Amino acid sequence: MAIQHLLLVVFMASILHATSSATTNSTLAVATAYDALVQNNLPRGLLPQGVLSYSLIEGALDVALPYVCDVSISVAGTEYKFRYSRSVGGAIQSESITQVYGVRVQVDQAWVGLSQVQRAGKHVDLQLETARVSLPVRSLARSPECTQI
Repeated sequence: MAIQHLLLVVFMASILHATSSATTNSTLAVATAYDALVQNNLPRGLLPQGVLSYSLIEGALDVALPYVCDVSISVAGTEYKFRYSRSVGGAIQSESITQVYGVRVQVDQAWVGLSQVQRAGKHVDLQLETARVSLPVRSLARSPECTQI
């Protein structure tokens, strides 16, 4: 009887340990696409409000938005207009996103693709097809509203 009692105690302890380990691991998981940005030292305002879903597998961030939409951000009197497709993403790692897809930026009346985002201290550098734009991190601190087009 004592052996059965000991086995029961060991069994219950192993279940409790497995449960606490699973809980600890799940809290380390990224809850939202915005959290994925913040955990990589990138501002959450790189994504507009309204993310429907996302996946993050081995550094590949894929985000679903409800519709194609535009965002305007004003910095020091200059307005930057971003157009988001319904599906956006890229390869995310600490302080950067490469192979960006689904985001275009208006430059002189033309829409050009955004290919890379790089955190550089208090700025975020955006590599476009034809230019490089540097924005203060504080201008991207909040996720902007996205206007459906």
